[in-house]
Amino acid sequence: MATHTTKSHPFHMVDPSPWPIVATIAAFTIATGGIWFMHGGPPWILIAGFAVLIVSFFGWWRDVVNEAQSGHNHTSVVQHGLRVGVLLFIASEVMFFFAFFWAYFNASVPLINSAAHTTWPPEGITPFHAWGLPFLNTLILLTSGATVTVAHHAVRLNDREKMVFWIGATAVLGFLFLGLQAFEYHHAAFGLTGGIYPSTFFLATGFHGFHVFVGAAFLTVCFFRARAGHFTPNQHVGFEAAAWYWHFVDVVWLFLFVCIYWWGSAGYHGPAGH
Repeated sequence: MATHTTKSHPFHMVDPSPWPIVATIAAFTIATGGIWFMHGGPPWILIAGFAVLIVSFFGWWRDVVNEAQSGHNHTSVVQHGLRVGVLLFIASEVMFFFAFFWAYFNASVPLINSAAHTTWPPEGITPFHAWGLPFLNTLILLTSGATVTVAHHAVRLNDREKMVFWIGATAVLGFLFLGLQAFEYHHAAFGLTGGIYPSTFFLATGFHGFHVFVGAAFLTVCFFRARAGHFTPNQHVGFEAAAWYWHFVDVVWLFLFVCIYWWGSAGYHGPAGH
């Protein structure tokens, strides 16, 4: 009778874990607390739900990292499955952002929607100047795409010092992007509820900013894992997932910059935006 030490297959049979049920309880608590809060109740249930969710994230991913370091759980077959899972997740994220772009073009392009605005941005909206802060943020993200690629090459070459430096540099650039985007939002000449342009602008760029935060946090974890020597040329799926996700974030921003900041402000003929 086979045991966990003498298995005859290349797959990883996950040990019983408390984290799925803990995460489920957290999600239910967040939903319940959110509804109560939106009906005028105190936010404590909502906050407690998020706290439990963060604990479940930490515990669950800690166990995954330990499995990766065990030396026998993450076989080549398991690594392939993890890579496919990451690619499918990124594909789902592409469709998520496609919905925001469709809403934006549906409101701004008469060829798509005959009831769309004939002038874009609509009257009364002062858009951002594309070649100011948005262009600087574009350069920052493009640079971060280069630094994460250098880090990936360093992992493959088993150059630990170079790997740690460039992963850390990528994370710093990500948080710098977020700081500049927060500054941009603070100086916006329009608010979220100011019409279709502000709604699509803040939803598309805001959700992208959230993804940048997730990616930067992901890379920060990879930075500490790289310092601890967790990544080798043959065992670095965790960092590979972070790098692929970061490249996805870069590409989405290029579309946002071209479509929303550049093309989206082309019809504005008033004073230069902020």
